[in-house]
Amino acid sequence: MEYLIAVTLFAISASATSGPNNLLLMSSGVNFGVRKSVPLLLGICVGFAIMLLLVGLGFGQLFQCFPELHLIIKCIGTAYLLYLAFLIARSGEMSGATDEQAKPLTFLKGALFQWVNAKAWVVATGAIAAFTSVGDGFYTQNMIIAATFFFVSFPSVGVWLLFGSMLKKVLTSSTRRKVFNYSMSLLLVLSVLPVVRDIVFQIMA
Repeated sequence: MEYLIAVTLFAISASATSGPNNLLLMSSGVNFGVRKSVPLLLGICVGFAIMLLLVGLGFGQLFQCFPELHLIIKCIGTAYLLYLAFLIARSGEMSGATDEQAKPLTFLKGALFQWVNAKAWVVATGAIAAFTSVGDGFYTQNMIIAATFFFVSFPSVGVWLLFGSMLKKVLTSSTRRKVFNYSMSLLLVLSVLPVVRDIVFQIMA
C-alpha cells in the first residue's frame, strides 16, 4: 500500500505541474474547447503510459545484465527528482503556449509528442529507476507504474484542459502561483521519501 501511495503521489505531482503536455492542453482548451481537445488528452495519457512500459522493458534487460546499475540509476534519478521539486518550488511565472494552433492536435500527435517531450523522458526514466526493484517483480512494478500514471493523468492533466483559461488567470497571481508550486513540490518530495529510505537500506546492507 505504501508503494502504491508513493507512486500515486509522484504521478499526481509529475502530471499536474506545468510542462509541455499541460501547456499544450491549456492552449487547446482555450482555443478549441474541451470536446475538440479530448483526442489530444487521450493521446497524451495513452502515449505516456506506453512510453513508460517501453522504457521499463529496456531498463529491465539492462538490470538483469548489470544488477548494480539499478541502484546507481535510482540514486541519480531520485537526486534529480528532488532537484526538480526544488525547481518547482522556485519556479516563477508560467510560460504560455507559443503560437495558436490552426486546429487541435490529434490523438496520434499527442501520443508521439511524448517521445520528444524532455519532461516526459525525465519522469519516465525517473519513475522506472526510483519505483522498481531488481528481480521477478520488476515487470509487475512496471505495469503498476504505467497503469497508475494512465489513470492519474486523466484528472491531473485534464484539469489544464477543462479549466485552461480560468487556471491560467488564477496562476497569474503571484501568491496563488506560489501556493500551487509549493504544493506540487511537497507532493513530489513526499513521493520520493520512501525511495530515499530504500536507497539508504540498500547501501547499508
